[in-house]
Amino acid sequence: MPNNGFGKAAGAHGNGAVSPTLPSFFIIGPPRTGTTWLQAVLSEYAWLSHPTKETRFFDKHFERGLGWYGSHYQRVAEGRVVGEVAPTYFASAVARERIRALIPHAKIVCTFRNPVDRIVSLYRLKRAYGLIPWDFEEALARDPELIETSQYSTHLQEWQKTFGHSQVLVTFHDDMQADPQAYLDRLVEFIGVPRVKLRSSQVRSVLSSEEMTEPRNYYWTRAGILLAEWSRARRLDKMVAAAKRFGAMKLFVGGGRRFGEISYTQRAKLRERFRPEVDALASMLNRDFSGWR
Repeated sequence: MPNNGFGKAAGAHGNGAVSPTLPSFFIIGPPRTGTTWLQAVLSEYAWLSHPTKETRFFDKHFERGLGWYGSHYQRVAEGRVVGEVAPTYFASAVARERIRALIPHAKIVCTFRNPVDRIVSLYRLKRAYGLIPWDFEEALARDPELIETSQYSTHLQEWQKTFGHSQVLVTFHDDMQADPQAYLDRLVEFIGVPRVKLRSSQVRSVLSSEEMTEPRNYYWTRAGILLAEWSRARRLDKMVAAAKRFGAMKLFVGGGRRFGEISYTQRAKLRERFRPEVDALASMLNRDFSGWR
């Protein structure tokens, strides 16, 4: 692997230590576009980060070095393509440039979803996990990720400019829901994974409705999430994964009242806010997004 000027920053050492195998593809979301479903399906056929789905190495934890990143790829599976499902990378310029410097031939997969539906889903996820304490309107004003990750055409152009059109696959959440098998066939062909025949349970999973709720107690939930992040930073991912398997997350995440629906007026304001981005995306991809408008 070429140094690309990232030797020390990425954790390469002058003592002859071997750098870990790096991914050849990234599924960069943005968030709430079916990446959890893809992680579950592809983990049977590709070599993905384990046990943590999102390492956030290229946008948040780069200073921890390639040794830390490589610790998420220790479950070697002979012959499998290596990749990462990383929805936070989509809107991150620094992640994009770091990936380009270390893995210039990486294949990039984006999945776009109706931006209003996606923002509502992301807001609910953040509330359920105690990441934000605000109501929907205040969150839109105070959490830039909600808006930034819906700037689809703006960020897509940058990924295409950085990696070239041939290395960036654009897919759609609508297609994933309409025909999960056809959606997956196109994706695996692009990233170099053998064809995957979905089981009926996997098809039902992508079509299931979201059941997130408000947290029982914001501060209790927030403390649990911070503890999980602290553990992952110290390579205790297996402990966090084991806690999830035994249902510990149910003690911290959700459990409160169901989320209410956002108003027609709120939806209309968001549709207008993202109309220029949707129009630009329609022109770029020659696709009809009238349902989003």
